[in-house]
Amino acid sequence: MIEAHDLWKAFGTTQAVAGVSFSALDGQITGLLGPNGAGKTTTLRMLYTLMRPDRGQIRVDGIDAASAPMEVRKRIGALPDARGLYKRLSARENIEYFARLHGLSAAQARDRCSELLRALQMQALAERRAEGFSQGERVKTAIARALVHNPRNVILDEPGNGLDVMANLGLREVLRSLRAEGRCVLISTHIMQEVAALCDRIVIIAHGRVVADGTPEALREHSQERNLEDAFMKIIGAAAREEST
Repeated sequence: MIEAHDLWKAFGTTQAVAGVSFSALDGQITGLLGPNGAGKTTTLRMLYTLMRPDRGQIRVDGIDAASAPMEVRKRIGALPDARGLYKRLSARENIEYFARLHGLSAAQARDRCSELLRALQMQALAERRAEGFSQGERVKTAIARALVHNPRNVILDEPGNGLDVMANLGLREVLRSLRAEGRCVLISTHIMQEVAALCDRIVIIAHGRVVADGTPEALREHSQERNLEDAFMKIIGAAAREEST
């Protein structure tokens, strides 16, 4: 479980995040939505301890991120917005290297890597150097790297970017299996089909704050719209009007 309470983060005079609070529960896929510049990526960076909040608290499985960041990192698998692969290493070497960093034995790293290569349909690029990878191939490798240590909590920033249809379907199956195992999955995405297909709960951020939080059905009902895309646009529009007054 991931809990964010009253998170604030500013960069100079720009207030990127202004009091964000929400919970992502075990056994659910929570979607973090919002327009560009809403504060989603900054929020995720704070949650996976890449960045310290100016104010507020983060707890992962009940552990405070400020006082025990290393313990929190062990419990999180993160796909950042910058994928950050080692270009001279193959896909397999990138994944196994991170498995070893997380404490897996060489045999465990090989087995887990092979499992993820199959799940994400990456066998054809397993031995290729990352230097020549397409955007989709980089994303798939980074996703596998994030999942390699079997984390209890998974945070993925725009995981579907650059993936083809078959890879996206494979990713969805991986995420559903994580949910079925009782893990906490938090994804940021702009793809409404992905949200509709996967998310049990949706948190919408605009202007650095949470403007809606609920199930897809509850958000549609609240906005009196039949589909999620129209509901999202109506909620964001209302937030923009409120911000301007």
